[in-house]
Amino acid sequence: VDDVSLELYRNEILGVVGESGSGKSTLGRSILQLVRPTSGSVRLRGQELTTLGARALRPLRRQMQMIFQDPYASLNPRMSVFDALAEPLLYHGLATRKTVTAQVLALMDDVGLAHNSIRKYPHEFSGGQRQRIAIGRAIATKPQVVIADEPVSALDVTIQAQILDLILELVARHNLSLVFISHDLSIVRYLCDRVLVLHHGKLIESGTTEQLWEHPRAAYTRELLAAVPRLV
Repeated sequence: VDDVSLELYRNEILGVVGESGSGKSTLGRSILQLVRPTSGSVRLRGQELTTLGARALRPLRRQMQMIFQDPYASLNPRMSVFDALAEPLLYHGLATRKTVTAQVLALMDDVGLAHNSIRKYPHEFSGGQRQRIAIGRAIATKPQVVIADEPVSALDVTIQAQILDLILELVARHNLSLVFISHDLSIVRYLCDRVLVLHHGKLIESGTTEQLWEHPRAAYTRELLAAVPRLV
């Protein structure tokens, strides 16, 4: 990823699109400092992150969370729903042993999980339910920024729609700023306010979703849009 600049506004969903290998996931992980940039700047509300060590970054981790593509791979198979959702709350001092159960149940309500599944393990859930657990874990710390890296690509189409609607609802309810990484332009058009187009690690084009679809400037963007399946 080289020479990619962006701003993310409060309560905004910013789409990042491009073919496989274009640098989408690397960009998202660099924002969260999961991959340390070799140069450049990443700022959270004006605070520079790239110069901070692991200890200094720790209190900021609760402000920046990630939803991964494969919920089964991102969840610990030995941790129940309760353990998975309680862990970030306890780690960041947002709950005590006395209050954590009530907070976990509230999170389960937030993401549409039944209370009677609180002691179940990831293998006992469907793919959509596992992604709801992962989303609940991501919002547990009340973050300012969430990076969603292809969060519905591993799900059936009908379940995709449910998860996308859940994401929209949570962004509005919790005033989140979301970076939504995807190769599916139809989903990006439905969900996102603005879009960045990446190609070979470089920013090709950016603009509002409407601008990009109606008046794409770059030839690569036009090729991406032309590749979207259409009913004839």
